[in-house]
Amino acid sequence: MPKTLPLLSDTAPICCAPLGATTSLTRDNAIALAVRLKALADPARLQLLSFLLDQPGQEACTCDLAPVLDLSEPTVNHHLKKMEAAGLLTRERRGMNVHYRVVPEAIHAVAEALHVRCC
Repeated sequence: MPKTLPLLSDTAPICCAPLGATTSLTRDNAIALAVRLKALADPARLQLLSFLLDQPGQEACTCDLAPVLDLSEPTVNHHLKKMEAAGLLTRERRGMNVHYRVVPEAIHAVAEALHVRCC
């Protein structure tokens, strides 16, 4: 049976060298990276992230996100909360609405960790 990843709420920035650039990846950095990759490993979440990255200020209200995916608001909220718990998004309540914003540094850190410098 596969081992499940720990259920962590981790918003601390990850700061690790690209994979393969050092002799080893520490356990803490491996867990931090895995938590973020797990949060992104869903087609709906990737669509949400893509939509948010394309918006002014890289943010949108939850009421605007459900129609984009043709999913219910509770389902979209579930996906957004998972990405927030992984430190990829922040949220802010404005009156009755909740706005989610991309944390560019978190996305960049994941991309940098996966960037392979070869050939």
